[in-house]
Amino acid sequence: MKHGKNYNKAKEMYDKNQEYTISDALELLGGFPKTKFDSSVDLAVRLNVNPKHADQMVRGTVVLPNGTGKSVRVLVITRGPKEQEALDAGADMVGADEYLPKIKDGWTDVDVIIATPDMMGELGRLGRILGPRGLMPNPKVGTVTMDITKAVTEAKAGRIEYRVDKSGIIHAPVGKGSFEKAKLEENVQALFRELVRVKPSAVKGLYVRSVFISDTMSPSIRIDTTSLV
Repeated sequence: MKHGKNYNKAKEMYDKNQEYTISDALELLGGFPKTKFDSSVDLAVRLNVNPKHADQMVRGTVVLPNGTGKSVRVLVITRGPKEQEALDAGADMVGADEYLPKIKDGWTDVDVIIATPDMMGELGRLGRILGPRGLMPNPKVGTVTMDITKAVTEAKAGRIEYRVDKSGIIHAPVGKGSFEKAKLEENVQALFRELVRVKPSAVKGLYVRSVFISDTMSPSIRIDTTSLV
């Protein structure tokens, strides 16, 4: 794959085979050539799990203490008194009869969909549209719930969903390039602690194989995991 001059320049600024503390890695990242936009900062964590086995699936959500830097559009699918609760909590869009037909027609212009349990019968029929886009509400990640206020508040505050892919890697955003170094570090620590907390009991021995951090247009920097605990 051919990379641009900024990417190649960044590669010359560090040793790709060295492990850096999270503090030093963020210092390096901040010194890379800048993009013309506020790039996303992402963490990649390779775990010693086999996601083909249900007891080794690592999936959940975590609220980043400093958010993601992204404005999150939240749709709440519900009817009745929960509609007002959703609006009061700050949801951008609320309803069922208006939005279910739109989704059926292919509309997915939203970042998070939250639903009350009674709506899942109707939403389940839209899985082929919402599933591939990661928008299908799921009780395991708190997006199917009666506590609409909590779900909306957390989504707006910077709750991210993480899920191990078929290669055993979790990719997750931890902020923006414009964030202060200390805020990025807090977000990285929060995500890492959460992943350690949910370590499957079926996994014996080494759990975290490697951790890398990068922004949208940069090479990845390997992090010394001992600096994250």
